[in-house]
Amino acid sequence: MRLAPRINAMHSASASTWVVVTESPLSSDELSAWAVRPNCGAVVTFSGVVRNHSRDHDDVLALEYETNPKFAEARLNEIVEVARERWTSLEAIAIHHRIGRVELSETTVVVAVSSPHRSDAFDAARFCIDTLKETVPMWKREFWDGGSAWSEDTSPLLDTPRP
Repeated sequence: MRLAPRINAMHSASASTWVVVTESPLSSDELSAWAVRPNCGAVVTFSGVVRNHSRDHDDVLALEYETNPKFAEARLNEIVEVARERWTSLEAIAIHHRIGRVELSETTVVVAVSSPHRSDAFDAARFCIDTLKETVPMWKREFWDGGSAWSEDTSPLLDTPRP
């Protein structure tokens, strides 16, 4: 799969944060490779993919995500900032989220975190994905044979929790 170029001021060879909200396909391999640092023994990568069922439907074919990309990226950067406050050993943190239509088994979100030790990388990666779900305004539409609907599976939007 060839990925479309991404435009992101936070991404460069020396950057330690890479946040993107895009319609382009995502690559967990790309983010994992980017997160490798010579002083880090751990890179933890989480990939969320479209599954074939939800609470209301057993025949999900695709999802569609909507958000304001600038606002969503600002919230993602807040999550990274808080993660760095909680786990000061973190090196690289990447969070990418798809918008638009995403087909069955395609990746919707990737989080990659590197640190010298695995416990911080695991904890920070989980914090990033869980906090994204609670703080980034993202609307999801499910598609199935013969229909579609915007998900009613919502929760109140929270501020990014500070330590």
